[in-house]
Amino acid sequence: MDREKRQRVDAYINDLRQRVKDAPFNGIAHYNLACALIGIGEFEEAEQELFKAIDHAPHLCEAYVQLGGLAMRKGDYETCLKLNKKASEITPSFAVPHSNLGFVYLQMGEVDKAIESLTRAIELSPKLVQARTTLASAYLMKGEIDKCIEECKKVIDQEPEFGPAYNNLGLAYMEKGDYKKAKEFFDLATTYNFDVPDEIIKELSAQLT
Repeated sequence: MDREKRQRVDAYINDLRQRVKDAPFNGIAHYNLACALIGIGEFEEAEQELFKAIDHAPHLCEAYVQLGGLAMRKGDYETCLKLNKKASEITPSFAVPHSNLGFVYLQMGEVDKAIESLTRAIELSPKLVQARTTLASAYLMKGEIDKCIEECKKVIDQEPEFGPAYNNLGLAYMEKGDYKKAKEFFDLATTYNFDVPDEIIKELSAQLT
């Protein structure tokens, strides 16, 4: 971050701190400050502000989602699940906590639960490409390769430069044994700034030689 931009950010955060000082029981004020702090990597202070936000605005589901993100960052999947479940209960029509639940379930190897949560997220917000890409990964893990490909193509229709979708397609076609097509998709993933793991590249190269 250049000096001028950092000065603007600092001024914005100072303004948010003043708003919290002027209205210490305003949950939204604490939430806004927390989001700004997350933006500059001040995660511990942000967490404190999010707890204050919830204390003063218990139904602020976005605060639970942000706290879940901080928990996920620390590798605390159980807390992340708990917080996103709470957010989904407060506002069932909010797609993001369902998407987050799906991601965490997938990390924990609970593929069916992941698919259920991600499908719900997409029903609520069909253009949520991250949820659809994670759903594609879940189908890949379950061995439902054609469903993975189908979801990835929907992502690319929405976001033609979304690298993770091309990576999933590469993995799917490797599973099908079509290594030439897999390479095409991995090349596209790389073009769109996705780092394909070295072990995948090595395995693919071995199959193509």
